[in-house]
Amino acid sequence: MAKDLSYYLSLPYTIVVVPDSDDGDYVAWIKELRGCVTQAETWEEIGMMIDDAKRGWLEVALEHGDAIPEPIPMIPVAG
Repeated sequence: MAKDLSYYLSLPYTIVVVPDSDDGDYVAWIKELRGCVTQAETWEEIGMMIDDAKRGWLEVALEHGDAIPEPIPMIPVAG
């Protein structure tokens, strides 16, 4: 199977969202994709913004032939 843009977009990457205490905005990044970060004014916008940032990051990496890390599967912890 060819690993194209659709393949990578379907993977469950780890998204981190934190409030920016300075101005009330939100900052989000994808842990596995170094430098894939974005900012939005509202919680409602941040999901769309990080999806857009992820798409752009992946498109550039594919265009340049860069290695693209995949998410590490989560291992359930017995409780």
